[in-house]
Amino acid sequence: MKRNPRKVKWTKAYRRVHGKDMTQDSTFEFERKRNRPERYDRNLAENVLKAIPKIDKIRVSREESHHKNRMKGKKQKEQKEAAKEIKDSIDIIKAPPVLKNEIKVVVSQQQSEENRAMEE
Repeated sequence: MKRNPRKVKWTKAYRRVHGKDMTQDSTFEFERKRNRPERYDRNLAENVLKAIPKIDKIRVSREESHHKNRMKGKKQKEQKEAAKEIKDSIDIIKAPPVLKNEIKVVVSQQQSEENRAMEE
């Protein structure tokens, strides 16, 4: 369909251009190397096992910072949208002055009818 892959959301090119891709992180490359079978070396295996918790901490912190950066302006955006919605639909929350006057009239008529009934 001759689409530009940088504009189609499900492509890797789009994710990379818009900062949503985490595959460029060096910890993932280290894990790929770790999963390759290599000749056994006891010292190397020991060092790798010691490094795994540190690498996990680093990866988790980078994922958190990545998510935090993506969600940076979300709260302000939600507040602006909420303010706009309140401004647009304030008549639902707050009755116009015309309706308030009619309500007062209705209430006063009801009270006057109750007063008449009490007097009789």
